[in-house]
Amino acid sequence: MKLLKIPSLLLAGMMIISCQSTTKKQNDMKVFEKGTFGYDLNFLNENDSIVVLKNDDGSAQLALSPKYQAKVFTSTAEGLDGKSFGWVNYKAFGKPLDPHMNAYGGEDRLWLGPEGGKFSLYFKKGDSMVFDNWHTPAGIDSESWTLVKSDGKRASLNKEMELQNYAGTNLKIKLERDVEILEKNNIEKVLNISLAGKVSSVAFKTQNTITNSGTNEWTEKTGAPCIWSLDMFSPSPKTVIVIPYIESATGKVATTDYFGEIAKNRITYKNGILLFKADGKSRGKLGIPPGRVKNVAGSYAADQNVLTITMFDINNKAKYLNQEWTPDKDPFTGDAMNAYNDGPLADGSQMGPFYELESVSPPTFLKPGEKHTHMHSVFHFTGDRTALNEIAVKVLGVSLDEIAGAFKD
Repeated sequence: MKLLKIPSLLLAGMMIISCQSTTKKQNDMKVFEKGTFGYDLNFLNENDSIVVLKNDDGSAQLALSPKYQAKVFTSTAEGLDGKSFGWVNYKAFGKPLDPHMNAYGGEDRLWLGPEGGKFSLYFKKGDSMVFDNWHTPAGIDSESWTLVKSDGKRASLNKEMELQNYAGTNLKIKLERDVEILEKNNIEKVLNISLAGKVSSVAFKTQNTITNSGTNEWTEKTGAPCIWSLDMFSPSPKTVIVIPYIESATGKVATTDYFGEIAKNRITYKNGILLFKADGKSRGKLGIPPGRVKNVAGSYAADQNVLTITMFDINNKAKYLNQEWTPDKDPFTGDAMNAYNDGPLADGSQMGPFYELESVSPPTFLKPGEKHTHMHSVFHFTGDRTALNEIAVKVLGVSLDEIAGAFKD
């Protein structure tokens, strides 16, 4: 009987140690308020092994996901307790895969275009271009990417895929994505600004490369994909998108009827600046043609005191792909950057709310083995309003007062 007591005591001790260990682990996991970077990081880590990139002092951080298509899900300028800048669609996780699109969110995600048109990657050859037939390629929607390397400041990921476009052309593709968080001095250099001590910031750049890894050349006759960077952010009642454009160019300033004409009280043009209300309450999308586009756009949330800037590659003389859901239009008459404000659909349902700033590359006319790279960077600033105003005027060409006063409630 004495021999039987020893295992029992050991078992009890093991249970106590296990409980203590579990309790300690639970105590070590801090509970963060919703809306903070820490909250989103904890949530994302429940679904993936998230790669966190940090600047030298750890105040600026971003969450990068290999499992979810190399998305930069979100970032912070003030550590774990700071505001989470990206939009995360919590309700999309843990559900069966949607055959059309899995909208997990992400403040910087990589897609391929064109979405519609005679060279579409989202419709099978011969299918009518309606929602029931629309399917996002799995490599940029639901399949994991390979994490090649990460050193805490930079990470490299890649994905190989094979697609057939609407014209019947087989495309063998390798995508590579390099993400790097920027230090304060790099931010100042890139934007040609001076960051005051009262401003908190986070910024990262993405280098997105597509390689023709097949045996056939991509031409205007076969069709060629484009690189598409999309930034999804959380809206607020006082958020306004800011898009500088080339005022002296000819032709329309913007395409404003992607999902029906944008209401006049939600968009305005003045002195080479387009302002677009981004409150997540009215669905609308616009695009800037290549002759008008500049390499920068942004947004300002007056009620949150957050200034966001995106910077990206552009080519004012290139042809860009028309992404409309019709095979009957010229496929090379598209816009070079886009902005989107989410809102309820006709049935009252809504994916978000969120808003987007997007950039695209020209079509990648590549011979086998050739590659094309598209650069896209994101910057967030918060803190002293006077300092933020100086950044807005310097980079976007418009004051915070002009942005904040553009629309009546």
